[in-house]
Amino acid sequence: MLKHTQTYEIMRPEDVGVSKTSLVMGKHSGRHAFREKLKELGYELGDNSLNDAFNRFKALADKKKHVYDEDIVALVDDEIAQAHDRIKLVSLSVVAGTQGPQRATMKLDIEGKHFTEEATGNGPVDAIFNAIKSLVPHTAKLMLYQVHAVTEGTDAQAEVSVRLEEGGKEVSARGADADTLVASAKAYINALNKLSQKRQSVNPQTAAG
Repeated sequence: MLKHTQTYEIMRPEDVGVSKTSLVMGKHSGRHAFREKLKELGYELGDNSLNDAFNRFKALADKKKHVYDEDIVALVDDEIAQAHDRIKLVSLSVVAGTQGPQRATMKLDIEGKHFTEEATGNGPVDAIFNAIKSLVPHTAKLMLYQVHAVTEGTDAQAEVSVRLEEGGKEVSARGADADTLVASAKAYINALNKLSQKRQSVNPQTAAG
């Protein structure tokens, strides 16, 4: 399609007032199509970042029938935001339902080392945040937790926004994933990374604490 558009298009997009064909991505889309889509959306990624983003795209495409531009923007923005974070999510499993308490088991990469923790909570999100707090002790207060769908449909990616406050400093962060609970964990972790960066800018000697 990218190499020989005339084979598949009965008329040129320009003839009907459209600048060019916009491809809807799916699980059969290849690396070249993905790279072209990123360029169309204004992203120029290096080889390593492109590979990571493409792998995340393929994982998302396995869960969704169609991957739209908004999905890719959320995915790539999430990838860029986490590129240099000291805390990264490795894995998460959650036990939820009517029979509480809900339980979360989480593995984090903290400055290159893996740590695992299990915690319970009043709901799955509370359990997730409690597991994070056990792995990364802090005094920050959760000021905002908000969820919205990136696109339409029951298989839409969730984008979670979190705001934390600590010592008079507030940070906001987002996380996106097809799983709302994973997106919640990413958002909270991203906010903690921002708080860590703020501490470092104020006092480099105690930032890692």
